[in-house]
Amino acid sequence: MGVTGALLAAMSVLSLTAPGFVAYGFAAQRGAAPQRGVPTVSDPSQALGDALTAACRQEQTAFASHLTSDNAQAYRALPEEQRLAMLRRFALLEDTGKPLLSALDGHTVVRCEASGMTSEMRFGPTEVHENLAFIAVTVPQGGPNRVESQSVRFGLIRESGEWKVLSVGLLLLDIPAMAREWEAGDLQSREKNIVNALRTIARALKSYQTAYGKLPEGLDELGPPEQGGISPESAGLLDPDLATGAWGGYEFRYSIVPAGGEDESERDKAAGFTLAATPIKYGKDGRLSFFLDASGTLRSADKNGAVATADDQRDARDGLQP
Repeated sequence: MGVTGALLAAMSVLSLTAPGFVAYGFAAQRGAAPQRGVPTVSDPSQALGDALTAACRQEQTAFASHLTSDNAQAYRALPEEQRLAMLRRFALLEDTGKPLLSALDGHTVVRCEASGMTSEMRFGPTEVHENLAFIAVTVPQGGPNRVESQSVRFGLIRESGEWKVLSVGLLLLDIPAMAREWEAGDLQSREKNIVNALRTIARALKSYQTAYGKLPEGLDELGPPEQGGISPESAGLLDPDLATGAWGGYEFRYSIVPAGGEDESERDKAAGFTLAATPIKYGKDGRLSFFLDASGTLRSADKNGAVATADDQRDARDGLQP
């Protein structure tokens, strides 16, 4: 069984759109100066085959050994999931696989089998230009007959006598830049989840007010009961994690906005509320602070970890419900 279309296209996506890959000219390559007299202890085809084999097995330490020194250091510093994501891109499979090495027309073929799927990468001739080497790798597609194929050109550089993976297609593999972009992407994803959490809490508050004729004294009253049925003290309207007031790296603040009028019951029914969310560890858990009121207006600002207020600008996602 072949790999899915999305994974088969991953090699092309890797070379064209993946963060951490930048267009290069040879003069700008760090460490690309000729190192005449340094013995070659591995050939480029073997080095690339070993790198893809390590990716197939999802062996992170072995894979790092086939990267340039700067990239290897940056790769080891990545979070676990990001290290695995890179290996999956190179192996074109999601799960840990079993590599099978063979030859076709005198050139290396690397197959990776995992969970009933197989990816195959056929090496072309190796072109060596002093300290640089290039290998065209073809990924057959189209089922059993493998009629169609995609091709990408790997670049390697000789570093301390060993060939190291340097580029995919016309783009340099720049893991430090990739780490920065992934970190920024993670922050954006986390902040999006926090906005959704704020709206979930707001809906729970309105449901509580409708059911009990007033707003709860604290978010903990929206959580599930430890035993017995629901009550004003344990309304069962929020998951336990959200009801604690801290979730996803953010702390939530809840305030009741009193309504006017003489009748206490009517004031309770008409009371509003505000919700604020601030990153617990600014810069790591998030950069934006958020503010949501009972009308559903969402505001946000980079407050360096301070609380957002009604004076901050409206968030770009304001009005977009999850």
